[in-house]
Amino acid sequence: MTDLMSPVLPISGDDEARRAGLRRMRTLATSLLVLAAIVFVLTHGRDGAWGYVNAASEAAMVGAIADWFAVTALFRHPLGLPIPHTALIPKKKDQLAASLQDFVADNFLREDVIRDRIAAAGPAERVGHWIAVPGRAHRLVDEGARVASDLLGRVKEEDVQAVVTELIVPRMLEEPLSPAVGQLLGEILDEGAHTGLVDLGLDELHGWLERHPHRITDLIVARAPDWAPKWANTMIAERLFREVLTWVADIRDDPQHDARAALDHWLVELAHDLQHDPEAMERAERLKERILTQTKAATTAVKLWDSFRRGLLDALAAEDGVLRRRIVEEIERLGERLQSDPVLAARIDGWAGDAAAYVVEHYGGEIATVISATVERWDGQETAERIELHVGRDLQFIRINGTVVGGLAGLVIHAVAQVL
Repeated sequence: MTDLMSPVLPISGDDEARRAGLRRMRTLATSLLVLAAIVFVLTHGRDGAWGYVNAASEAAMVGAIADWFAVTALFRHPLGLPIPHTALIPKKKDQLAASLQDFVADNFLREDVIRDRIAAAGPAERVGHWIAVPGRAHRLVDEGARVASDLLGRVKEEDVQAVVTELIVPRMLEEPLSPAVGQLLGEILDEGAHTGLVDLGLDELHGWLERHPHRITDLIVARAPDWAPKWANTMIAERLFREVLTWVADIRDDPQHDARAALDHWLVELAHDLQHDPEAMERAERLKERILTQTKAATTAVKLWDSFRRGLLDALAAEDGVLRRRIVEEIERLGERLQSDPVLAARIDGWAGDAAAYVVEHYGGEIATVISATVERWDGQETAERIELHVGRDLQFIRINGTVVGGLAGLVIHAVAQVL
């Protein structure tokens, strides 16, 4: 039974063809040795031109036998004799694997080599050509939607709640968030990114006021003094509502309105205080703790996640839905840009090179150990047989060349001896 630490190497469908080719080349190399031996016997002791033939055949036999010994010694003991420094692969496969590992790590798993190969390959442009083939973007989105739906469907509500209550909430309670929130708010204000949100809020507020005037007037009338006539309270409420509606419209339409400036000034102070004012920071942290320690906080988070998940699943399930159509359009547009925009393609190639270089720099040694770790698990004799099956046919040329070169060398040496 094969040892669990020495697994049987896989046998491919091409092994029979390799085995047949190896037998043919062995037969050819051995036939040349036999031919040289026959010629040597037939020409032994003869003079003249036959002496040259005899010397050539003798040297050919020596060359053939020497190279047979060298090739055989790689894989097994010649003639089964335990001659030193033979059966090298079965005995030294681990050392050979370590040497191969070092060779690969030193010559292939290097940052400059990886970057050059990625730059020469141009992966961004190739991806663009691949995407440009009709139907591939749709197939890519279909497969991605199927995988995403399957993953989202496997996420259980209790698992999400456990993550929220056992990981996210305790971590947020431990970490002071006010400095990070203040810094983020400050960056948003510096870039003016909040302006669009303020515009949206004012627009929605003005529209809501226009659609529900009685909610405001009824509230004002309800809080008016009882001694005032009802018609007077109603008139004042309507006038106040018109003033409020006009004021909100003025703020909405005037980017330089004093109310906007006051809001910006307050937000800037808030961002600063959240980062540098201990009292404001403490108040913010207390507010955070009150919110996070509420029993409904985790439940609300889970419900929000579940609503998002179900909405996303419905959108992914609709083959002609807006989400999938938009994703297909964006992928097709990206494929076109990768082919037509060399700057974008070069940037993506650079990112790919950076990622590969990082992997090689930090994990190249571990990647290379796959070679030695894998070879160490192989059985020595079977490893030798498998390697011989793959390269043995070409190694038989060494025997053939040794026979031919040996014969020529013997002929030359005999001729020089005759001349001398």
